[in-house]
Amino acid sequence: MKILKMMVLMCAVGCSSVGYAALTVAGDLGGEPTDAYFDAVNDQPGEFTPPESLEQPRAPAQVSVASALPVRTPELSPGAVTARKLTLPGMPPVFIIGDDDLSRQWLAQRGAELKRLNATGFVVNVADQDRLKALQVLLPGNDMVPVSGSDLARRLQLTHYPLILTEKGLAQ
Repeated sequence: MKILKMMVLMCAVGCSSVGYAALTVAGDLGGEPTDAYFDAVNDQPGEFTPPESLEQPRAPAQVSVASALPVRTPELSPGAVTARKLTLPGMPPVFIIGDDDLSRQWLAQRGAELKRLNATGFVVNVADQDRLKALQVLLPGNDMVPVSGSDLARRLQLTHYPLILTEKGLAQ
């Protein structure tokens, strides 16, 4: 809060008062003074001289889907998924699959619905680009990208796929 007070004071001193209401500190929960953080800045000589050359990291010559492979999500494996209601407003439809027989069968069964929803596919277990392309052929027109599903699995307490995730819930 000391930092907030200092920012309010700086604005009160440096800002024009035209069109601004008086500033009020909403609360002070204590804390430590911030003076020590600025000592190093205040002790610097008058002018900063940058080094003669700053090497910038170079971006890879070409970024491709192949550079993201292989993808392995140890938290997720093929298996039965229990449908659940969720409230995820604004969540676009996403389906989660892997490179396995259950996922291929599921794509064949649910393909029309996935197309209708224009769902994006997260392929969470796939070894290489050829295997990814073989999955993409099963649902042409829908995006299918290799991604780690670890964070999603933890957040939604998922252990199995294939599944579809929408703003209203998840289902197999």
